[in-house]
Amino acid sequence: MTTASSRTGKDLTVQRADHTTIRYTASGPADGSALVLIHGWGCDRSDFDAVTGHLPEGSRVLAVDLAEHGASRSRREVWTMEEFARDVAAVLEAESVTTAVVAGHSLGAAVAVEVARLLPGTVSRVVALDGLHYLSLFPAQHEEQADALLGVFRDDFAAAVRGLVEGGSPAGTEPALIDAYFEKMVAVRQPAGLRAMEGLVRWDMDAALRETKQPITVFAVRDLVTQEAIDRYGDRFDIVLVDLGSHHFPVEAPEATARLLADVRS
Repeated sequence: MTTASSRTGKDLTVQRADHTTIRYTASGPADGSALVLIHGWGCDRSDFDAVTGHLPEGSRVLAVDLAEHGASRSRREVWTMEEFARDVAAVLEAESVTTAVVAGHSLGAAVAVEVARLLPGTVSRVVALDGLHYLSLFPAQHEEQADALLGVFRDDFAAAVRGLVEGGSPAGTEPALIDAYFEKMVAVRQPAGLRAMEGLVRWDMDAALRETKQPITVFAVRDLVTQEAIDRYGDRFDIVLVDLGSHHFPVEAPEATARLLADVRS
């Protein structure tokens, strides 16, 4: 089912207001339901290249670079999860998508929830790839907590990013992988990188979930999810524990990730 294909995607662009140019890759037939892939903070759509190659032939896949990530560019002032969702919505409109499953990794999972809230008639399901269950980020932090967390990034951005990567790396993760993720994420474009982190920390997930009626499946790395998170959100998320690597398991286990995504769409 997930034999790697030589799927060739089209590199496309959609223009938004505020000098925002969103780049995305579209592959598969232009009609039918779509699978939308949203990367995490400091990452880009290339994280899903191998995943896309393992999806069933005939799958319509849209992989999006959020503003100021990857090849997308923007001079806007608003860096909330809601505004990132409008980046994705612009792609869906440009592609005339009427039905979609939206899957997001890490920060991309928060964006996926907002896309579902923004387009309730289009999005049929939300999939989080190791996102939404981190209680150190969600639900919305008290102002003092948010300021303390963001202060770490403002004071020593590189050290904060290193801590973020190491925190998402279970015991046994290869040091070379940790270094590669760090080098990629620490190079996120600024000031958008820090502003996007602010937007994530201040995102009110509980409020968003109250207005999001679609089913949500969370594929959570077993070693990184807490019982507290399961107890708090188990009645709202379908939490599926996986053993596929680190927080960045879509990069490390693309075939298995493709299988998860194909199964949840069936």
